[in-house]
Amino acid sequence: MFCLSYLVSCLKRNSMHSFTEENYLKAIYKLEEKTGGRVNNTDLAKALAIHSATVTDMLKKMSERKWILYEKSKGFKLTGKGRKSAVGIIRRHRLWEVFLVSKLEFGWDEVHEIAEQLEHVQSEDLINRLDSFLGYPKADPHGDPIPDENGEFMKSEAVLLSKLKAGSKARFAGITDHSTAFLSYLDKIGLALGDTIKIGSIEEFDQSYILQLKSKKEIIVSSRVTNGILVVINY
Repeated sequence: MFCLSYLVSCLKRNSMHSFTEENYLKAIYKLEEKTGGRVNNTDLAKALAIHSATVTDMLKKMSERKWILYEKSKGFKLTGKGRKSAVGIIRRHRLWEVFLVSKLEFGWDEVHEIAEQLEHVQSEDLINRLDSFLGYPKADPHGDPIPDENGEFMKSEAVLLSKLKAGSKARFAGITDHSTAFLSYLDKIGLALGDTIKIGSIEEFDQSYILQLKSKKEIIVSSRVTNGILVVINY
């Protein structure tokens, strides 16, 4: 059984690297996933909301520790070691989100900042026990895939709702907008992960969609909303 006292003991242990370094690793990983290639200092500074000079100093340190391959004129990317660390952080974050929602009954719009703190607990034993305690979930409360203990992600067939045509039917599988405002909006309109969505029609002028939700009610949503929702068509 998952034990709170065990968590507390893990929180007291020394980290292999700092919270700041872990935040850098995670941010670089997500930017690499987005760009499909090397990352530049400006984009990383923007992602972390810090000054570019601060980024440069940290990147030099991370290069020395073999977490990134860094060339000032070409940008940088994670090494195998760096990627493994980044995926581990993501795994911890998403498992903690599952725990907070399913066991402590937090709302899905409340857990991100708490998980940001808990993700820095680096005990692999703890995280593997947490994974087992939760029943080895494949996705977090927002539909984001959780890597297994080997760092492997389950393949996703999800696509943006905005890619579907009128008359299509799909299952709500995830989001691309993790902001509290967006999650609260989805709660307000009554849309939850796993729900069936049917597209009634699409407005040519502004690409707004008329959706039929599981309750059979129809709702008009903007293109910003349809670009923030991921769905699975073949289910």
